[in-house]
Amino acid sequence: MSYVVAGVSGNTGRVAAEALLAAKKPVRAIVRSADKGAALAARGAELAVADLGDAAALTRAFAGATGAYVLVPPNFAVSGFRDYQRATVAAITEAVRAARVPHVVLLSSVGADLPSGNGPIAGLFDAEKALGEIPGTVLTSLRAGYFMENLGSSLGMLEQGLLPSFFPADYGIEMVATRDIGRTAADLLLEGAKANQVVQLAGPKVTMNDAAAALSALLGKEIRVNEAPVEAMVGVLTSMGVPAEMAALYQEMTASILAGRIHFSDAHRRIVSPTTLREVLGGLLGKGS
Repeated sequence: MSYVVAGVSGNTGRVAAEALLAAKKPVRAIVRSADKGAALAARGAELAVADLGDAAALTRAFAGATGAYVLVPPNFAVSGFRDYQRATVAAITEAVRAARVPHVVLLSSVGADLPSGNGPIAGLFDAEKALGEIPGTVLTSLRAGYFMENLGSSLGMLEQGLLPSFFPADYGIEMVATRDIGRTAADLLLEGAKANQVVQLAGPKVTMNDAAAALSALLGKEIRVNEAPVEAMVGVLTSMGVPAEMAALYQEMTASILAGRIHFSDAHRRIVSPTTLREVLGGLLGKGS
């Protein structure tokens, strides 16, 4: 009986697998190719080669699982992102049902309670619903806040002393570090669950001004927030090579955050992400914490 972990070539799955191995638990890591999991295999993990859109391969990967960590990763290479999300959710759901996985921890998001109007998060509403309706499977929806690591795509103007932002400089956002998502996912798998539940991974609200201050301290120079209207988001992202559909979804999500539609609920368990924004930014800059 193993804990099956998807996404091990990314930040959250890798950390979840490492945490489970550190706890002396058997881990089966899902990888697209064996070389992607070489480091985990060297630490004792079993590898299962499968694509998250391949229900048959996933069923084999999930066979005999004590619990599984799954996610619907972003894919900028596809032309139809929502179709990709639906197909991935369908494959994971079919495999979990066929393999009779008793407990699934799904990487979800704040705002996944909304069926629409929340950009790419709508795919996680679909995932929560589909996985939550499988007989004999208990679902833990790990709804995470805004990833601190997302700021990595905004660091291209630091030479000019600027931090671009579609959020107002003083707008507070509950951000989390991806390493804390992985650790929390591992903890929730080990904890188990007797009924479907939502667990929120949140953090103290931080602003882009806070990010600029942290960057200023790390770089030893003043960094200022350069605000842009959310209406300009599609044009800016597409000019950077982001597909138009994806850019429109991100704009919709950002607008919903600013409108207060996407937010955490007092109705669910809350865990605070302990990693600070300065630690993550320092890592992105190669300057430690």
